[in-house]
Amino acid sequence: MFLSRLTRLCHGKPVLIRSSLRLLSNSCSSSLLQTPPCSIICAHPCGKDLGKLVIINATEDCCTYLEKKVPLELMKEMGTIGSSHGWVATLKDDGIVCLQDDLNPVASDSYPKRIPLPPLVTLPHCQTQIVTNIAMSSSSPEEEDCVVAIKFLGAQLSFCRPAQSNSEWTNIRIQNPCFFSSPVMFSKKDDTFRIPGSGGHLIGSWDLRTDNHNPKIQRLRFKNLPKMSKTKEELLDSCFKSEHLVESRTTDETFLVKWYREACWRGMTKLKTKALMVFKLDEQGNAVYTNDIGDLCIFLSKSEPFCVPDIDSNCVKIFDGDEMGLVYLPQSSITCGNDTFPAPYHIPPQNID
Repeated sequence: MFLSRLTRLCHGKPVLIRSSLRLLSNSCSSSLLQTPPCSIICAHPCGKDLGKLVIINATEDCCTYLEKKVPLELMKEMGTIGSSHGWVATLKDDGIVCLQDDLNPVASDSYPKRIPLPPLVTLPHCQTQIVTNIAMSSSSPEEEDCVVAIKFLGAQLSFCRPAQSNSEWTNIRIQNPCFFSSPVMFSKKDDTFRIPGSGGHLIGSWDLRTDNHNPKIQRLRFKNLPKMSKTKEELLDSCFKSEHLVESRTTDETFLVKWYREACWRGMTKLKTKALMVFKLDEQGNAVYTNDIGDLCIFLSKSEPFCVPDIDSNCVKIFDGDEMGLVYLPQSSITCGNDTFPAPYHIPPQNID
């Protein structure tokens, strides 16, 4: 059923944005409605520089063709550097990062929002051309207290508050190399930005409410690890591994996801998911393996990860430039389709006014 979605990209008719998105009640407020999560598939050209957005709605079994027009440059390789809360970030040659709402299905294409951030400042012996990901502390960079974090490959982590009139970057040099290639996320529960170390044994947390830019380090103890054969252990050891932190704001739980992918050759090197493991974290620093996250669904992509209930229960939806799929946790079953996705972002639920 899931793979059938990927085969329908050239079929279907454009539809209006709001009529195409089935609304969900917002569990935080009965007065708000939200769109379900969606995934950015492509944009069909409808002019020299514009294309109509194609998405997969998390509550439906096919691609949805929107009337919403988006710049085709966002659908090119390296056209964007990350996404958070439905905003995407671009990085220009002059070192200017711009936040845009173009790929948000419910945002206006007639009046798109473009928020340029201050010019990047590169710390000595660091680089600001290759970005690991971005994260935001709130749903919009226009909110006065919103903080945007950019994690660069290597030692530099940078923060700014776009809505402040004197906004500038706060640049932090990370000392521990285990954090150099890991993504940053914002913890609403702790009001900090957090980065899992390579291997997942350490978590670094940065609290911008203080002047101390040294991270608070938490060491994790892994428990309840599943038994696996020697062949499976050797396979996982040979895989490309990444670690991701995600919070469930409805259940107040924090999960560490370990994503194992194997390089395969099909004319070019692609990564294929071979395994995925989820650990539930507690306040004592325990990371307990689980294959049961209840009615939750974790969305893992090049966007800041998020978790929502009542979509596809007890699973993780994965999305990368080469692959899109679903991992059902109780059986550790992996259903994936391979293609090229230039903007591999899951978009979290968006409020409908």
